[in-house]
Amino acid sequence: MSAESVFPQLEALLPHVQKPIQYVGGELNSTVKPWDECDVRWALMYPDAYEVGLPNQGVMILYEVLNERQGVLAERTYSVWPDLEALMREHEVPQFTVDSHRPVGAFDVFGLSFSTELGYTNMLTALDLAGIPLESRDRTVEDPIVLAGGHAAFNPEPIAEFIDCAVIGDGEQAVLEITEIVRAWKAEGRPGGRDEVLFRLSKTGGVYVPRFYDVEYLPDGRIGRVVPNRSGVPWRVSKHTVMDLDEWPYPKQPLVPLAETVHERMSVEIFRGCTRGCRFCQAGMITRPVRERSITGIGEMVEKGLKATGFEEVGLLSLSSADHSEIGEIAKGLADRYTEDKIGLSLPSTRVDAFNVDLANELTRNGRRSGLTFAPEGGSERLRKVINKMVSEEDLIRTVSTAYGNGWRQVKLYFMCGLPTETDEDVLQIGDMAVKVIAKGREVSGQNDIRCTVSIGGFVPKPHTPFQWAPQLSAEETDARLKKLRDKIRDDKKYGRSIGFRYHDGKPGIVEGLLSRGDRRVGSVIRAVYEAGGRFDGWREHFSYDLWMSSAEKTLPDLGVDVDWYTTRERTYEEVLPWDHLDSGLDKDWLWEDWQDSLDETEVEDCRWTPCFDCGVCPQMDTSIQIGPTGRTLLPLTVVK
Repeated sequence: MSAESVFPQLEALLPHVQKPIQYVGGELNSTVKPWDECDVRWALMYPDAYEVGLPNQGVMILYEVLNERQGVLAERTYSVWPDLEALMREHEVPQFTVDSHRPVGAFDVFGLSFSTELGYTNMLTALDLAGIPLESRDRTVEDPIVLAGGHAAFNPEPIAEFIDCAVIGDGEQAVLEITEIVRAWKAEGRPGGRDEVLFRLSKTGGVYVPRFYDVEYLPDGRIGRVVPNRSGVPWRVSKHTVMDLDEWPYPKQPLVPLAETVHERMSVEIFRGCTRGCRFCQAGMITRPVRERSITGIGEMVEKGLKATGFEEVGLLSLSSADHSEIGEIAKGLADRYTEDKIGLSLPSTRVDAFNVDLANELTRNGRRSGLTFAPEGGSERLRKVINKMVSEEDLIRTVSTAYGNGWRQVKLYFMCGLPTETDEDVLQIGDMAVKVIAKGREVSGQNDIRCTVSIGGFVPKPHTPFQWAPQLSAEETDARLKKLRDKIRDDKKYGRSIGFRYHDGKPGIVEGLLSRGDRRVGSVIRAVYEAGGRFDGWREHFSYDLWMSSAEKTLPDLGVDVDWYTTRERTYEEVLPWDHLDSGLDKDWLWEDWQDSLDETEVEDCRWTPCFDCGVCPQMDTSIQIGPTGRTLLPLTVVK
């Protein structure tokens, strides 16, 4: 395929679409390298709209890591909205990169980062628009290698027929290793065609190539086994783990969007991994062990990033940012340094048991004092023991009391509905907790303008977690429980008006559950939804539950399974799970024991501060937990003017 820019054809279409600015490229800190001077070329995609995809840290990091390499270029592409998709099909304009508007089909590797499974139909749209056959088996040596990464790639089986390979874990070192394999294969004249380069990738033990594995099914629909179908292919594929984050200070030049995006800030990942052991949290499980970035490394990244972007807010990112061993020193040091510049600091959310008013004041010293977000997750003390979220109601009330007493007026509480062993009473206790929060806020502040927003999402069991065996609550049961809670809050004449209530109905969660724990048979559903017009399933206004269910009813019965089989059915220890051959480092027996502990309402401590619980990650991955404190301070010590 020609690598010439398609912008002349695209430009004529832009006056006829919404937000045309998102397709023109040219962002501050974007990179365009000469095509002919590079021998390995990547197209990177976050399969969602520009406003969601551009701020994605994973894609931004890989974009820089690859473009720093001699002879390698990386460009970005995002999902186009249906209005432009229709025009592109009509005028035969292919899926393009925003950096130089080159056709995606002209690149060597098409890498997609999936943080959620609801991006799968957008992937098929992009493949089709790019002129790349939807199924891996139909591609030729001229087509890009289609590579999946991100958290959803820890179970890529539902999209196995659409991707050529998947990488699980951290991508920084993995993409460079893949690049060298592709470079060598191309330099040799592409011997053995597409099959050979995929075989070379597979032999590394860190790249999963679905076509080299056969799945055998039992008469009752369960998987019998997953076996390599050729010599030299590993039985299990391992995740990648970057151990020293200070050696990978990316992004150094964060992209500054042209159009409005979901996050208007510069972000620094302050540590990776989490060992709190929340049993519902896939991100915490699959990113073990904890690896902290040093306080000086964080300071250098913030300084360079602010100079490169001009942003006025810095997000200190991780799964539990307040758990960084030097978070207090980091917040104070950055607030001191940027006092005159009025640079605000933010954390994604704050653990109830990690909050202190000194930290909160440092975070808001130079910025605006917005609401605080806490995530108790479960409505009752009993349920929080089940999910290993060790936060008591007393802890929460004490924390919000401190916040309200120090001038905050709004607190947001995040919960989940449908957790294992949950009852109606567990959910109704969410309302009781919100009332106590408002009452305490009024008491300590002496004000009546206290607000508490309750936000509830549906629980979806995820692979590589202790809850991977758990049954999922049906959409109907989820909606019924949430209705009871909503009615309870509305009927409270004294406090109800001070409690905001936001929730997602149970339907998107069932589709996400189908995709997150599905096997290769679910690919037929994804394709049917795509062909029937399904797009942007992560957006409420575009998501169609009826379309997913009707597509499943057309395709799954012939395969001997249905949606309930994948979602509301409990698994047994003996069952082979679709992702068992993908090694996240976690020992399956340990996960099962933790699942049994949850049913006994037994809590497990954070292994950062206690003896090892033998989850398997450190010895199996030859890694170790990295924690501070370093004892160093942010440099320079003087205020940056």
